[in-house]
Amino acid sequence: MTAKTTDKAKKHFTTSLLQWNNKTNNRPMPWKGEKDPYKIWLSEIILQQTRVEQGWDYYNRFVEAFPTIDKLAAAPETKVFKLWEGLGYYTRCKNLIATAKLVTKEYGGKFPADYEQILDLKGVGPYTAAAIASFAYNLPYAVVDGNVFRVLSRFFANDTAIDSTEGKKIFTTLANELLDKKQPDIYNQALMDFGAVVCKPKQPLCKQCPLQAQCGAYVKGLVEKLPVKEKKILQKVRWLFYFIIESEGKVYVRKRGVKDIWENLYEFVLIESAAATDMEQLKQTPAFQEIMGKTALNIHAISRLYSQKLTHQTIHGQFIKIKLKKPVQLSGYEAVSEKELAKLPFPKFITSYLKDKNVSLNLL
Repeated sequence: MTAKTTDKAKKHFTTSLLQWNNKTNNRPMPWKGEKDPYKIWLSEIILQQTRVEQGWDYYNRFVEAFPTIDKLAAAPETKVFKLWEGLGYYTRCKNLIATAKLVTKEYGGKFPADYEQILDLKGVGPYTAAAIASFAYNLPYAVVDGNVFRVLSRFFANDTAIDSTEGKKIFTTLANELLDKKQPDIYNQALMDFGAVVCKPKQPLCKQCPLQAQCGAYVKGLVEKLPVKEKKILQKVRWLFYFIIESEGKVYVRKRGVKDIWENLYEFVLIESAAATDMEQLKQTPAFQEIMGKTALNIHAISRLYSQKLTHQTIHGQFIKIKLKKPVQLSGYEAVSEKELAKLPFPKFITSYLKDKNVSLNLL
């Protein structure tokens, strides 16, 4: 099951990784080498569930808008969510705001320098805490995530499922044994970069890999089979039909509630269906009757089908533009102007529609 996990093999891994980092690694990132714990924390929260290429510009915009944590803590939440718009996994943004306020209030705007205190912050798990502790304070904590598990699983040819309780324990212990305690910041960054540019999930650069000769997966022909995962994500399918209802130059929107996707983001008038349906069928639903009643309306356009795949859900839906002759009271919704609408944060599913070159709101 497991290749060489001797002290010699472990030392070879660490030494070779650091040599690769010194001689070859030139992966550019705006936060690389950063020592400000606020900026390190910001980058790590952004990079949770987000590729570096996508998070880069968001990081720069956040640093420009909120150069210090107290600036972030004092900002209107809608402004912060608007800046986050498009990154997805919006619970991260909610936690970002909560932690900024806590650090400003409880720690006087200075990030705690103790690993356990960092770990207690909202939205901060062991990986993020280790990154902040090692990069900002040079504390000996190994970063451990799926990226690291993949590299270690391949090098040591270990087929223990990385998402199992046993696997997490094995690879976490191994990661801390491999850590260069004298320069944990450099080692951790090197390991993260190595997993991103050499030992990639798909099409790893084995021919160019400096660890090739000692890599158990390469020697045994197991590179494509490792790491092993035992759990499969079950996808839920949802159909969302959004009504862009306009009257007197304003459209109706609401902030989404808790315990569902896109919490704290805004949306247009929504009817959710169990399956694909058309406008005539939607008109007959209790939800439509409750929202619109006998209100006279004029349907301007019905969009093409839009789809978005989330971690556990696949979203399908359409947008229906409606013009009302006079304003109505829609429970839970408020009418906003075009200027106000532009300041509100929306989920990607909706912004994809609003930014579609073939779509024009044509209502305001």
